Amino acid sequence: MDLGLKEKIAVVTGGANGIGLAIARGFAAEGARVALVDVHATVEETAAALTGEFGAQAIGLACDVAAFEAIKAAATEVERRLGPVAHVVHAAAIGSGKFGFPFLNLEPRDWDRVLRVNVVGTANVAHAFAPLLIDRRSGTMLFIASVAGQIGSQTDPPYSASKAAVINFAQCAAKDLAPHGVRVNSICPGMVETTLNRAVWEAWRSQEPPERQQSYKDWAGEKIRRLIPLGRWQEPEDIANLAVFLASERARNITGQTLNVDGGFVMHW
Repeated sequence: MDLGLKEKIAVVTGGANGIGLAIARGFAAEGARVALVDVHATVEETAAALTGEFGAQAIGLACDVAAFEAIKAAATEVERRLGPVAHVVHAAAIGSGKFGFPFLNLEPRDWDRVLRVNVVGTANVAHAFAPLLIDRRSGTMLFIASVAGQIGSQTDPPYSASKAAVINFAQCAAKDLAPHGVRVNSICPGMVETTLNRAVWEAWRSQEPPERQQSYKDWAGEKIRRLIPLGRWQEPEDIANLAVFLASERARNITGQTLNVDGGFVMHW
């Protein structure tokens, strides 16, 4: 399916690995020119690999989304090197690195960096790129949230709370930007096999007595059987497929929505 994204400029934060990289690959496969923005220094090598694989121009910029001046400078650099930005996907996020059930397992200081990256970082990205889209009266923004932001997941309360904030802000931004022809949505992945998911298992396992510890495969498999109606992992590519579709004109009447890619984990009625 040709989504009409050839030569469009797409920015993906958190694009050096995981879901962000899958989304960047999805845009590149459609012929878009892609800017990967990530705190990891490997982002330039990852971008070069995308160019080699798909032939579409890709650049990598090392940047911490929690620093507004840095992300604003990155927006300027993207437009200088690639051209006018049309689509922004914000996938950069972190967890606390601890198992937060109950939340008293955590200290208040465990919240600071998570909220700074996941909530303030989202605002930074929006403030840096939205004016560019407003000027052209077109474009899309997409925030990668999580089902944890909808159900009050106790696994990592700072992460869950931050993703709830992201969902809410996406709706605020959608209302603000709609008169300018800019669409804003959020996607909530479910159980995705990423480094962040593995870190949750490691944090859980470290506090369990030896007789209750499980391998990652057994722990995740049990959760999937218990929580996911379709009974399978969600893959980064599943999220990428929806992300790329939402950037296309085929989704021109979709804005302010929270769409789950979760195998049926969260069902509202």
